[in-house]
Amino acid sequence: MTERIENQIERFAPGFKDLIIGRRTRDTAAMQAYNENFVGGDINGGMQNLRQMVVRPVAGPHPYATPDKNIFICSASTPPGGGVHGLCGYLAAKLALERMK
Repeated sequence: MTERIENQIERFAPGFKDLIIGRRTRDTAAMQAYNENFVGGDINGGMQNLRQMVVRPVAGPHPYATPDKNIFICSASTPPGGGVHGLCGYLAAKLALERMK
């Protein structure tokens, strides 16, 4: 799939492929071998449904907080879930900054 994905990006961003200096790919079995939490290659930590959005990693108003006031979580297991969007980190950082006030 690597070549297909790169070709699709190249369609919309000509010259993209010329910028690639290296690549590293893993199939689903290799992902699970790398991290046993990636069952079947799933990097989202399991089912992504409305219930999981509300209760993962813990049910409560601050899913990015931990018992240690200086440690916050931002991962595919925190709302809004896995994806290439950066919102987990943004929302965790926003909570951290609010708590610094």
